[in-house]
Amino acid sequence: MSEFDLIRRYFTRATPNTVLGIGDDAALVRINGDMKLAISTDMLVSGTHFFADADPYMLGHKTLAVNLSDMAAMGAQPRWVTLAAALPTVDEAWLAQFSAGFFALADEYQVELIGGDTTRGPLTLCVTILGEVPHGAALRREGAQIGDDIWVSGRLGDAALALAHMQGHIHLAEKEFAACAPALHQPSPRVALGLALRGVAHSVIDISDGLLADLGHILQCSNVGAEIQFDMLPISDVMRTLSRAIVHPSPLGGGVGGEGGFDLLPALAQRCILSGGDDYELCFTVPEAQRPRIEKISTQLNLPLTRIGVIVPGSGCRVLSTDGSIISIQEAGYDHFR
Repeated sequence: MSEFDLIRRYFTRATPNTVLGIGDDAALVRINGDMKLAISTDMLVSGTHFFADADPYMLGHKTLAVNLSDMAAMGAQPRWVTLAAALPTVDEAWLAQFSAGFFALADEYQVELIGGDTTRGPLTLCVTILGEVPHGAALRREGAQIGDDIWVSGRLGDAALALAHMQGHIHLAEKEFAACAPALHQPSPRVALGLALRGVAHSVIDISDGLLADLGHILQCSNVGAEIQFDMLPISDVMRTLSRAIVHPSPLGGGVGGEGGFDLLPALAQRCILSGGDDYELCFTVPEAQRPRIEKISTQLNLPLTRIGVIVPGSGCRVLSTDGSIISIQEAGYDHFR
């Protein structure tokens, strides 16, 4: 199969909202006059972002989902994407499943694939996404103000916990892994939440590298600090079981278990919750007066939104335990070059 046969068979579909889609040297799109373009690119590399034997349908979903999450964080309506793929071989069964997963999510969010590229090489997937946002309505990382509430959507840490299980750092029972795995393999981009936060939130970011790392970007861009309460962070029942032994701060970034001293399970749970990454939830800051509005949005979207802390003067983020002491954190989040 040639490169162009591959594209025609697995990645070419009608694009009714595009002036010119796949098949020429470039796509043509029409932007409404009162809109701005939001553009983002994410790359997924085999062995770095996913296992080589990852389920292709779920990988297709995630390849697009991580880009939709960027649009959510900007308050943009996703419209078009391009896909560049380096493939070690032409595996038609794999391509059929990957494209099915990709287009299932694209259909859900009415996003059109309008171009891209394919080549032979180590499995690498790169999506560029384009979205529309009204002039002056884009959500930004900068803008957090002292006294703002800090909120997060969904639950934190399940994706990192599932990955830890797959890497052999912890063993989860079959039911526990089944409860955590969807967060890792098929994250739910919070596009509707991003649209609802236009004109409400002072700052927004999606949590891809871990809560502390990504909240840290808001703090740095806004020249403020933060205090968050560890026991207020939204976590699953599986994670709660592992983290319940976190009682006192530890210089190793963990907690104290029973008589055996340092307990690796709560330490791992803490890292997953605070710095594990791959959550693809939204973290945002909102004035205290907007609490009823956020609660209404939560109800309308049927999406848990949890207030976890407050923006304060200074810099950096302090994580407080139940007794008010500061938890020592050694790992702030994922960094590709560390």
